[in-house]
Amino acid sequence: MDKSKANQAIKCTVSSCQNHSIGKEYCALDSIQVGTHETNPTVDQCTDCQSFKLQA
Repeated sequence: MDKSKANQAIKCTVSSCQNHSIGKEYCALDSIQVGTHETNPTVDQCTDCQSFKLQA
């Protein structure tokens, strides 16, 4: 993956993610998967970026 790429459709401030664009506040992926860890999500804190990968 080209981490210098910045997908301007996916803003992201999680710099510890392996998919974070270098030096920019965007994701370097073409698309992401969003999911939930709750049975019945009611607030934004119930959602997760399931494309997140911790930098090695």
